[in-house]
Amino acid sequence: MMTNAAVRLLAQYNRWMNERLYAAAEVLGEELRTADRGAFFGSVHGTLDHLVRGDMNWLARFENQPLPDFGPGPLVCPTWEALVALRQQTDNRIDAWAAHVSDEWLAAPFSWYSAMYNQQMNMPAWIAVSHFFNHQTHHRGQVTTLLSQLGMDIGITDLPMMPSLNNNVAPA
Repeated sequence: MMTNAAVRLLAQYNRWMNERLYAAAEVLGEELRTADRGAFFGSVHGTLDHLVRGDMNWLARFENQPLPDFGPGPLVCPTWEALVALRQQTDNRIDAWAAHVSDEWLAAPFSWYSAMYNQQMNMPAWIAVSHFFNHQTHHRGQVTTLLSQLGMDIGITDLPMMPSLNNNVAPA
């Protein structure tokens, strides 16, 4: 079972990694960032856009709010500036949510309708929260691979090496 302490740690890791990936993607420039690289969501930008969309959907579910209406088009944020701003806002929301989620809520039943699987989903909330953070890590791994293919190394990505946990490691 997941606890509030684990949720807060994973939210902190989420922000640390997003800041590093976005800093690296910024250096790429628009052309390289949006070029289709054959990834599931095409480009670095497309993958980061998918990730912020997923995070916003999960937060809406966790906060018992309607899912966001992203409007027409494949991207939530077609411009880099809009994507950077939405990522920062979303990470702030994740941090605020993580600070207040209770161990009791994490242990309680949680239900939502999955359009992807076309069915009602029911499980303890901590499993859905685990998926939320695993989804982030999965897609950040894809972005890390795309950046590596472009000759960029963002450095260590392991949770135990997060500077706030390990004072022996300088932030990369």
